[in-house]
Amino acid sequence: MEKSKQKIIDYRMFWRWHFYAGLVCIPFIVILSITGPIYLFKPQIEAAIDAPYDHLPFAGAPQSAQAMVAAATAAVPGARFKTMEVRPDPHDAARIIVVKGGEKTRVYVHPLTLQVLKQVPEDARFMAVVKDIHGELFAGRFGQVIVELAACWAIVMILTGLYLWWPRGIKGIAGLLYPRLGMGTRIFWRDIHAVVGIYVSAFALFLLITGLPWTYVWGNAFKSVRAIGSHATVSQAWSQGRADEHRATRAEGSGHTDLSRLDALIDTSRALNLPPPVLLSAPAKSDTLWKLQSDTGNRPQRVTLMIDPMMQDVISREDFHDKKALDQAVGYGIAAHEGQLFGPLNQALGVLTAIGLMTLCVSAIVMWWQRRPSSELGAPQILPDERLAPGLAVIIIALGIFLPVLGISLIVVGLFEGLVLRRIPAARRWLGLKTT
Repeated sequence: MEKSKQKIIDYRMFWRWHFYAGLVCIPFIVILSITGPIYLFKPQIEAAIDAPYDHLPFAGAPQSAQAMVAAATAAVPGARFKTMEVRPDPHDAARIIVVKGGEKTRVYVHPLTLQVLKQVPEDARFMAVVKDIHGELFAGRFGQVIVELAACWAIVMILTGLYLWWPRGIKGIAGLLYPRLGMGTRIFWRDIHAVVGIYVSAFALFLLITGLPWTYVWGNAFKSVRAIGSHATVSQAWSQGRADEHRATRAEGSGHTDLSRLDALIDTSRALNLPPPVLLSAPAKSDTLWKLQSDTGNRPQRVTLMIDPMMQDVISREDFHDKKALDQAVGYGIAAHEGQLFGPLNQALGVLTAIGLMTLCVSAIVMWWQRRPSSELGAPQILPDERLAPGLAVIIIALGIFLPVLGISLIVVGLFEGLVLRRIPAARRWLGLKTT
């Protein structure tokens, strides 16, 4: 086959892949582009929501932390104490997390009167709801896999889009690096799509790839890779959905916790001056040591300490640099993904990326609407002698291995197309498929 003809075939094939990838992704990209920027501002939003419970005006010394915990557990009958947030100001309402049946509830207790000011299940907190929509679509494991599938196809969409954008015999940078104006609406929307795509693609790919550790299929495979050569149970500083969080909570065990040294532990915790929020957790089953950890969104600054409650000694300390290199790389990626690695600039880049992705979705729909055929979906027709180039086949196989959900979906779609769709004339014409 002549090289020029093969180039045409390759271009049409990439265009078709780009078209169908967008068809799969656009609804989910819209959802992720709305919920993602909200989650970027988690510290500010949660601080605003909790502001009424900070700096409470009262005279006299606060009650003991043990009394506050007793008030919190009494507010949720049958619950046990799990964690207390170490607030920098003793006049802040105590934030106490209690657990009942694997479900966590956050209880806000007045430091002086011990009145329960508010209680809310952790899963029902605003940012937890946003996170659930972003990662699971309110559909548990099924939703997780759907989001993972959309993310995988979004990677395909961006890679094929870059191929289609790549200059071929075009003079100048108009339409490549900036949109051409005054040439009609079709050219305008085409240029908006291409130009925004080239500027946003690197950031979008980064967000998609750094989001993979949270996914179900890819995340579990990655966990297995991390476990190679390790005889101990592999732990990770990120969860893979609510089901994993609930399972971990139930596995922590229960029983009586000695709270007599809790006030001294809080004083010790404040003196250590860890990056907020700082969480002090009761000993796990078969242990006497309390865990103190910084849960800051900037993960490279996180610290975990184990403290002896009797002597108030730090028995062990784990900093970010103590983790394995691979876990550190993931930590940096997650912190940047969540907008917490380098402050407001990180958040601004995330917002701009989301706006860019929304622009791509809108411009794609407009372009399709302007060019849509009357009796077909609009994907490029498959040519009679079209064949998959060996290089492209290798790329597809590599992507299918690296992104298992993508690989499985390709097999399913291929079988469905070959066994069903190509045998239905109306579907074959509408989709632009080959005859069997």
